[in-house]
Amino acid sequence: MNRKIGAYSSVVNFIAVICFALSMLFRFDYGSYFFSMFIAFSFVTMMCGYAYFAEKGAKLAGYVSVAFCSIYTAIILLVYFAQLTTVRLNELTQQAAMLLDFQQCGLMFNYDLLGYAVMSLAAFFAGLTVTSRTKADRWLKSLLMVHGVFFISCMMAPILGLFKSASPTWIGVAVLEFWCLYFCPISILSYLHFSNCKK
Repeated sequence: MNRKIGAYSSVVNFIAVICFALSMLFRFDYGSYFFSMFIAFSFVTMMCGYAYFAEKGAKLAGYVSVAFCSIYTAIILLVYFAQLTTVRLNELTQQAAMLLDFQQCGLMFNYDLLGYAVMSLAAFFAGLTVTSRTKADRWLKSLLMVHGVFFISCMMAPILGLFKSASPTWIGVAVLEFWCLYFCPISILSYLHFSNCKK
């Protein structure tokens, strides 16, 4: 059962990332918000899987990964649930929209980047739990740990005010599509990793 939870969550994660990428390409914002929530849901179970199957010497890294993942998930669900409910269903004042509407690159947008910064740390520590016994696991370990680099850009971008509502939208879309291309192999390799784990 434990292997199946890890493997199935990797499949759900892959599908959610693909659907998120397509929603971005077709400018279906609410679709991208919806599928981002499922990226978060499936990411939690993936990180718990890494912690569970980690060897004794890497258990702490797995626990740290789960802790950072929990922070990421809480932030992301608050941001996107607000977009799908409060922002979508209500007529907001200009000031409220500046704070709550993701497209305004205000408070919620900044929280979103903070969430993905913490997600990067979760991926990095998950990478420390992977034992490189196969070529697939070596790739998985590398991709997870290099994903930690996104922590710097996601943390610093809102602090430096790099994104504004007047910024060209194609830049944000291009960055997110690149992230999707990067993360899809992690989902696939995670599926293989969990499928091959001992019960």
